[in-house]
Amino acid sequence: MRRLPPRLLAALALTPLLAGCFASAGEDSAGGDDAGGGSRLRVALAFPPAEQLSPYGADATLLSRLGVSEGLTAMDANGAAAPALAQSWRQDGDRSWVFTLREARFQDGTDVTPAAVAAALTHAAEAEPVPGALTGVTLTAEPDGDRAVRVGTAEPDPILPLRLSSPSLAVFAEKAYGKGGDARRVDPVGTAAGPFELTKVDGAASATLDRFDDYWGGRAQASGIDARFIADGTARANALRTGELDIAEAVPVAQAATLDAAMRRDTATTRTTSLLLNAASGPFKDPKLRAAAREALDTSTLAEGVYEGYADPGAGVYGPAVSWADGKRGKPTGRTRAAGGGDGAAITLATYDNRPELPEAAQVLKQQLEKAGFEVELEVREYSRLETDALDGTFDAFVLARNTMLDTGDPVAVLAADYTCDGANNIAQLCDKDVDRAVAEAERTADPDERQDAAMKAEAAVLGSDAVLPLVHQRIITGVGASARGVLFDPYERTLVGTGTRR
Repeated sequence: MRRLPPRLLAALALTPLLAGCFASAGEDSAGGDDAGGGSRLRVALAFPPAEQLSPYGADATLLSRLGVSEGLTAMDANGAAAPALAQSWRQDGDRSWVFTLREARFQDGTDVTPAAVAAALTHAAEAEPVPGALTGVTLTAEPDGDRAVRVGTAEPDPILPLRLSSPSLAVFAEKAYGKGGDARRVDPVGTAAGPFELTKVDGAASATLDRFDDYWGGRAQASGIDARFIADGTARANALRTGELDIAEAVPVAQAATLDAAMRRDTATTRTTSLLLNAASGPFKDPKLRAAAREALDTSTLAEGVYEGYADPGAGVYGPAVSWADGKRGKPTGRTRAAGGGDGAAITLATYDNRPELPEAAQVLKQQLEKAGFEVELEVREYSRLETDALDGTFDAFVLARNTMLDTGDPVAVLAADYTCDGANNIAQLCDKDVDRAVAEAERTADPDERQDAAMKAEAAVLGSDAVLPLVHQRIITGVGASARGVLFDPYERTLVGTGTRR
């Protein structure tokens, strides 16, 4: 969850390549042209569409998780760029990359051409607000011969192939864009390039998808998907338990024990739940009060109590699923010492109920903050109904579950989007010159190992502001019906069903 403007949260196009990279339930064959007719999959997602399934916002991962959309690249299990619509690429100078396209078709029957890809990337670059994956990046795209696209950036961008794996930079056919004169509007119905074609959307309730038989990676084994958007976690778990669903994402911790052990899979993810404090206005503009809030928290209570062991206490922006982070992590820099407790400061603490653990976590935080002397008013809404207020800085504190690698797979990108002065997803309203300087330095670093080091220095500056207080690093529970096979358990939460997913 993500700006993924206007967006908060908390995944990519589904290729048979990824079916072999991420863990899957049962057999994980990628299908193929000789696959049978297949049954339809019944899938429940936790977040209803918030922006008419526009790929430029939070809905991008709905499209990628259902196998609808696909971009030039994908992200493999190691977090590196992998081929998708582009079969190869090369760097040409420090500000330009050339991507060679494979033979592929869009779901409307038109070919994936350099002109179509360049137009799609140009639409994304010109969208307002800009997709999270392009925060701080000026991107251009143009055809380069019959089978290639040249993508340029105003400044050197060493991670551009990985950046283009973002679900928000998926490529659609020409007719998808500018419906009704709205330049931001992208209609994904029958215009994407993934293995499943979106054929019908029933508002925020459900969607119907059929297998796209001309998918370049081979025919999917399932004949289609009947997707339901069920914000209530208990309802998702109940529907799975009673046989109404084959796959239910984000099963609440409280419901895990109601499912047979064979029906639940928990996956370590790059999702961190944090308490974000409004550093620009209200009581938490005072760094001493932010420090007091930090000292009031007991994150072990959340990990063992609220999350019942399906989480680790918060250590930083990046959690254990980012395997290199712990060994490179230093102490927060520039942190203000707390001077007493909350001194009766009245604050509004908000969160959303699409992830049922969050309201419970917020209630525990409310008690801890009140014990420290704060007066706390708790506000809980469905995610789409509070996103705009959160991004506008309406709340003093906000509990957010954020996949730190969702937008680009680059550890620096989440810092730029969430914690810099111009960040598109800056719910904490943080604007700190030391943070901006450290993030900018990390963005300029090309060597992967050195970039990780620079990201951790920037993390130390972010944590030193006390505007973000990591609470827990989550494990996500996916509900899988007895007959479902080939479900993708992706730590980056970009994929869920692929060509080999079936029942």
